[in-house]
Amino acid sequence: MTNSQKTVLVSGGAGYIGSHAVLSLQQRGYEVIILDNLVYGHRDLVESVLKAKLIVGDTGDRPLLDKIFQGHDIDAVMHFAAYAYVGESVAQPAKYYRNNFMNAFTLLEAMMAAGITSFVFSSTCATYGEPQTTPIPEDHPQNPINPYGMSKLMVEQALKDFDKAYNFRSVIFRYFNAAGADPQGRLGEDHSPETHLIPLVLMAALGKRESISMFGTDYPTPDGTCVRDYIHVNDLADAHVLGLDYLLKGGKTEIFNLGNGNGFSVKEVIEAAREVTGKDIKAIAADRRPGDPPALVGSSEKAQKILGWQPQYADLKTILAHAWQWHQKRHQT
Repeated sequence: MTNSQKTVLVSGGAGYIGSHAVLSLQQRGYEVIILDNLVYGHRDLVESVLKAKLIVGDTGDRPLLDKIFQGHDIDAVMHFAAYAYVGESVAQPAKYYRNNFMNAFTLLEAMMAAGITSFVFSSTCATYGEPQTTPIPEDHPQNPINPYGMSKLMVEQALKDFDKAYNFRSVIFRYFNAAGADPQGRLGEDHSPETHLIPLVLMAALGKRESISMFGTDYPTPDGTCVRDYIHVNDLADAHVLGLDYLLKGGKTEIFNLGNGNGFSVKEVIEAAREVTGKDIKAIAADRRPGDPPALVGSSEKAQKILGWQPQYADLKTILAHAWQWHQKRHQT
């Protein structure tokens, strides 16, 4: 059976990472149906770029899920629909456990009832908590320090148990800092509110913000600012398609980190953005934020070995250049 005969339901497919995954699936011949409640997703990008079937609804709506699975011949599900603001998860844990865990669980039960047993899950390096070693391997202890990370870990645990009990197979991707945009400028990051460093820096370059805050300049890192592993969103999307291919060929349940294996500090990101944009971006030192580890860098050797995944855009300036192209198009007045 060729990919063109296979249909994938992508929850959260109108969002940042989900939309890039949809594009990647389409380019490889998969038929895609998007389920998105449009709280953070963008209908205009689905209609103008992806042109995929969009069902507006929630992963916690079991009657809707049953209707979708009965009405379409779906081979697998890719699940991106989740809230992902760490600070908000601390202030509103109920919102995160309901959406990120309970709704995901409802989706899993609906899949089981429909006999669909291949699932690609968007997890996070936040399940590790404070890193004990760097780069972080997949067998690193998991001790999340916020409800966001814990809500994702709960889904991971359910998937491990479903695998043992029901032969329900999944690929779990724990990824580091997604960044960048479609190299052709068709898709990119557009959150509201925006909390990610690279888009915030680029909004400052566009003159939409006065400055960028560096939260903590006294960390035990080479320049005192936090170090993070930035991975191009296209590379993330490609990994999800490889994970899906692996499952549909009969692969067993696996967990993979996705990162570039090297980190860049906040100061390095800002300096690189100045070079890419040619703008003088004002950076201000601010207090540390609670729950920010000094460095988060992941090892992706396992994904490279088992899935044959190879990041195409590991260079920070390339990631920034693609994001800058998108931001100018999307946010320029």
